This record gives sequence, C-alpha cells and structure tokens, in this order.
Amino acid sequence: MIVKLDWFIIIVGLLLLSAAVMALLDRANPKRYSSALFWALYAAIYLAGEQIPPAVTGLMMVLMALLAGFGGVALGRHTERTAEQRKDSAQRLGHRLLIPALLIPVTTMIGSTLLKDVQIGDALLLDPKNLTLVSLGCGSLLAVATACWLTRATPLQALRESRRLMDHLGWALVLPHMLAVLGLLFTEAGMGKAVAHVVTSYINLDFRLVAVAVYCIGMALFTIIMGNGFAAFPVIAGGVGIPVLVGVYHANPAVMAAIGMFSAYCGTLMTPMAANFNIVPAALLELPDKNAVIRAQIGTALPLLLANIALLYFLMNL
Repeated sequence: MIVKLDWFIIIVGLLLLSAAVMALLDRANPKRYSSALFWALYAAIYLAGEQIPPAVTGLMMVLMALLAGFGGVALGRHTERTAEQRKDSAQRLGHRLLIPALLIPVTTMIGSTLLKDVQIGDALLLDPKNLTLVSLGCGSLLAVATACWLTRATPLQALRESRRLMDHLGWALVLPHMLAVLGLLFTEAGMGKAVAHVVTSYINLDFRLVAVAVYCIGMALFTIIMGNGFAAFPVIAGGVGIPVLVGVYHANPAVMAAIGMFSAYCGTLMTPMAANFNIVPAALLELPDKNAVIRAQIGTALPLLLANIALLYFLMNL
C-alpha cells in the first residue's frame, strides 16, 4: 500500500497538537493552560494511541471529560476580518469558494470506486481495508491546498482557521469519539443481549413489519438517548438486527446495517445530545433558541424514519 490510513491519523494528531500549542501561546485566553492540556491529551491519543496502555488512555479520556465539564476549555482570541472584508473576498471569489468543499466528496468517490484496484508496482495505491477513509483524507488535503491557492493564503493560515473552528466547537468535537467508544463498551457489557431479552419478552416479533419497525425505531430512540448513531448501532443491531432480522427473517446483513444506521441518523436530527450537530451550530449562529436546529429538523426526521421502515421491509431480503 502506498497511502495508508495511519498517515492521516498522524496528520489529525499533529493538527490537534498545533491547536494545543496555539492555545498555550494565546495569552488572551483566560484558561489557556487547561485548554492546551485538553487538546494535547486528545492529540496524544492519535499520535501514540497504540503505544499507550488502555488503562492510561482511559484515564486521559476521563481527565479530558473533567476539564471540559468544569469549564476548562475556553474560546481563545482570534483575529477575524471585518464584515466588509469578508464581503469583498466573497464577491471576488464567487462560486469558486465551493470548489474546495466539493473536492472532498468527489475525491472520496473517485478513490473508493475508480482507484480501488490501482497498483504501483506490486503495491496497491490506497489502503484496501480503509479505502473510503483514505480517499476522504486525500480529498481533505486536496481541498486545503486548493483553498490556499484560491484565497492566496498560507498553510499556516489554514492551521489558524482549524484552531478557530475547534475552539468554537470545544469539547463537542470529541463527543462522537466518546459516544462511539461508549457503544462498544455497552456491547462488551452485554447490552445487546439485554435489549434482545426485553424486546422479545414484551413485543410480538412474529410479524416481520413489527420486527422491522422495532429495529428502526429502536435505532432512532437509542440515538436520541446517546446522541450518536455509532453508540446505538452495536446495541440495537446486536439485540434485534442480527438475531431477529437476520437470524429469523434472513435479512441481507448489508441492507439491515445500512438502513439501520440511516434510522439512527434520524434520531441524531432530534436530540440535543448530538451537541456538535444541533447545539453548537445554534450557538455559532447566535440563535435565540438553542433548540432551533432540532425544531427545524423534526419535520424531516420523522417522515424519513417511516421511509426507512418501508425500505427495510421491502428490501431486506435482496
């Protein structure tokens, strides 16, 4: 393999480390030491995760949670251009501003489909086990380079902007990572078996439509509680999806998993627990109602959940 996923993990770690250094040097930040420690701990997990004992990694995550919980992660000072300067720049660049954003999905699609079997000598160009993520990483780097070229900015400015965005997101940036780990923890603790026992004891799953509805709605409800589909998926898939839909009704596992995750995303649209999706944007936009994003999305989430139930019911055996 020429391009490996490990390279992008290191890049993310270095990005987080740069945010820690800039936070430490920001004397205008009233909590620069605790903020720098927060981002440094997160960077260490990416840069040396496999070399750190699991118990130490767990303690690092607990310390990060304590720093965030007691308000230790604060917004630093950022030099922003005036509204007039931003308007002039937008008028000068026009629709070309969309090029970097569009490069990410386009590059990801090309890498995942057209380049998956490309070889240089005897080595594959892209890591076949993590093809989509590697393609996404390549697309992101290409987008940053293109954005610098279009705006005549330097890579250092890109680092400053990334730090500004991370500062605004704060602890919510870590939330998906934490919740994904929590989902795995629930699976190891036997939560899937507990869910299966409760569901089969109190709900009649002899009807396929009922089983499909329980699976999809369970994905959405558990995501509403946990705030992340990655936390809900191993529990509900292990409790209903695999033993009932696949084991009893012989559903296609790929279809079951894909539509299950889509159902979980419906829950993401309706919960304040998904802070990085629903609460942080409201704060960044300075909306008077912190739940305004959720209220706007419910009208999409509920019909989409019903559509997922119908899709899974008709497509599960393909």
